[in-house]
Amino acid sequence: MIKGTNFIGSTPSKEDTAQLFAYNPANGEAFPESFSVATTSEIDEAVTKATQAFQIYKSIAPAKKADFLDAIADEIMALGDALIARACGESGLPEGRIQGERGRTCNQLKMFANLVREGSWVNATIDTAIPDRAPVPKPDLRKMEIAIGPVAIFGASNFPLAFSTAGGDTASALAAGNPVIVKGHESHLGTNEMVSQAILKAAQKTGMPEGVFSMVNGGIPVGQQLVKHPQIKAVGFTGSFRGGKALFDLANQRDEPIPVYAEMGSINPTFIFPNKLKENPADLGKTVAASVSMGVGQFCTNPGLLVGIQSPELEVFSAALSQAMAETEPSTMLNKGIAESYYANRKALLEQKGVTLNGNTTETEGNRGQGLTATVPASEFLKNTKLHEEIFGPFTLLVICENESEMKKVAESLQGQLTGTLLATESDMTQNIETVDALAQKVGRILFNGMPTGVEVCPAMHHGGPFPASTNGKYTSVGTDAIYRFTRSICFQNWPDQMLPIELKAENPMGIWRKVDNELRR
Repeated sequence: MIKGTNFIGSTPSKEDTAQLFAYNPANGEAFPESFSVATTSEIDEAVTKATQAFQIYKSIAPAKKADFLDAIADEIMALGDALIARACGESGLPEGRIQGERGRTCNQLKMFANLVREGSWVNATIDTAIPDRAPVPKPDLRKMEIAIGPVAIFGASNFPLAFSTAGGDTASALAAGNPVIVKGHESHLGTNEMVSQAILKAAQKTGMPEGVFSMVNGGIPVGQQLVKHPQIKAVGFTGSFRGGKALFDLANQRDEPIPVYAEMGSINPTFIFPNKLKENPADLGKTVAASVSMGVGQFCTNPGLLVGIQSPELEVFSAALSQAMAETEPSTMLNKGIAESYYANRKALLEQKGVTLNGNTTETEGNRGQGLTATVPASEFLKNTKLHEEIFGPFTLLVICENESEMKKVAESLQGQLTGTLLATESDMTQNIETVDALAQKVGRILFNGMPTGVEVCPAMHHGGPFPASTNGKYTSVGTDAIYRFTRSICFQNWPDQMLPIELKAENPMGIWRKVDNELRR
């Protein structure tokens, strides 16, 4: 099934002699296929096809777009065990995790299919004319969200299915009416191609225009060419701060700057309050350790920073946390580069002033991540921004405050985060309302007595946060509102009814929810 080609629309293409290889991170062995790096002409052709497809795809009936999304999910499931085996082999992730991720990927596609089929997502807003209004007549004004054009999507390393080729970025961009060009992640090239073929098969079966989807392989130069291409209208990215910020800066240097919706990681601070600690500090330590270790710490919502006030209970918590982390078996990380970065960044943090190690720093072989914790006084944390940086892997830093005032200062010192967690009783909350509010100002999602590593895919979820967690904290990459990253508003003034988009026609033939003269109607 795997050809090792790029897909320029539905056409397999292999112009360049430069090749990439996929590796099993558990043993370092290469998979047999070679993958062609996309050339400049292939990228140009993919974007040209996407631009031509946009003129058709943006106007295709919502029901047909929904059928396309449903068909993608069906074709992914039809890949069966072969997809699961390949994704496990390229990522080092266990079979159960990949099966769950496949389910999430397909459910996301079907969620957006239902959203598009129902239609109210366009936020149709109508103000009818008042021709005899004095002193100036009021025109008829009708506003809605529309697609923007070809979108470039970058696959993520830590989610080979749910945040990659047919993941939430691709699903939401296609749902909005935009053709998509995916740059597959180098860590799972075979998985990317298998899913790309499923998308193209679904496009053919549902009669989508040629160029509605393309996939290109390559490293940084290929990504740069995509972002700089004048016909690309937006970018979706999940990954490191360094990578996301580089794409963001590049997009803003264009003659026509475009939005880059980059989710760039987070230390996800968890504040542990005194009364909560008194309930059962040892069990709480074990719970936090399980969250830190989940997926070898390779979640963007991994709780990498813990904040508490010095007390005997905090000491019990810290000891239980450290023991649970030490007892967790090392597991294979996503790739060699991530494993090397984990150990290098962890070592650099442990060398900072005031940091005390809690555990064994021995590095394991075979790209396996060994969990570890450390502590630092809040006074040192507040002075040293190196201690605020993300360590991508099974590591967490416990900041020990002298009192509630110092805990508040820690909350105020943080940069933007995806999540913030409160392990607290209701009395802890009321006694520390300023600290709670300071944390809320820094995060996209704030949790009460839960762990942040689970992200529910639903309309109410917000997965984003103030910079540098993401490039625009207003938008989410998870849930139905992710569609609005790839739309823009347009207002029609005094248009003949027969010329209006179906969502804005007077009789509302789709029966969608609309705000008409400031009243929500169907």
